Amino acid sequence: MPLTFLTADREFDEAAAGPLPLPYEDREQWRRPYRPGPWRVGVAAVLLLLASFVLLSATVIALAGSLPGAGVCVAIAAVTILSAVRSLRVGVWVSRHGLRHTGFLSTTTLAWTQVGGVRTRQQPVKLLGLPRTVQGQALVITTAGGDVLRTLVTDHNSDFLGRGPAFERAADAVEAWAAEHA
Repeated sequence: MPLTFLTADREFDEAAAGPLPLPYEDREQWRRPYRPGPWRVGVAAVLLLLASFVLLSATVIALAGSLPGAGVCVAIAAVTILSAVRSLRVGVWVSRHGLRHTGFLSTTTLAWTQVGGVRTRQQPVKLLGLPRTVQGQALVITTAGGDVLRTLVTDHNSDFLGRGPAFERAADAVEAWAAEHA
């Protein structure tokens, strides 16, 4: 007897039984068709922990009487917190309106009419976004004009490293959205 309340992928187990429309599902809202991976969440958690130490330092510095130094520490903590939150927002988002690829510093949105195809292919991919490349799978988008755009997600990025089945589910979900709205 599986303990579904203890598993992280219980909704995927329930989805395997059959697609049931959810009462709160709003197709107008931008949604990520997968969960953020452990590497991404871990980096964000470490950044937030670092920000808490910097804020503690700002408190000590302010109590010592150096308000400009405390202000600098608060500014550093604010940038660290914003970086952690933004890193959690990075990824692919879909809605009825189109496909959105959110990077750390930029966001690209394509209407479904501009999308020619979304598919998975074998190619060299970056390991955790670092310069080192390994052979892996990548989800790529082709525009209606035939141009191949930048890789959306890979099985070696911070969302899917070591989570092959999760990458397959995410790629299938994005491809299904593209097929549905083509």
